[in-house]
Amino acid sequence: MSKFDFDDIVCAIAGLPESRLGLKAWIVGITSPESRRGSYYEQFPPGEIYTVEFEDGSSVDVHESGLKYYAED
Repeated sequence: MSKFDFDDIVCAIAGLPESRLGLKAWIVGITSPESRRGSYYEQFPPGEIYTVEFEDGSSVDVHESGLKYYAED
């Protein structure tokens, strides 16, 4: 079962350049361990991979361990 769901608001705490850590992002895609196909996913540890979209419209894939729920200051 996924820790996060579509449209959850999260931020990256690891696995991305420092300039992206802590920025508000939304879960827009979930890749389960069973559906991980191809060499692209070899760069990630086992588990869920989430596609997150930032407020500037850019998106990136992040392993579940590199995310937490976003907290407004």
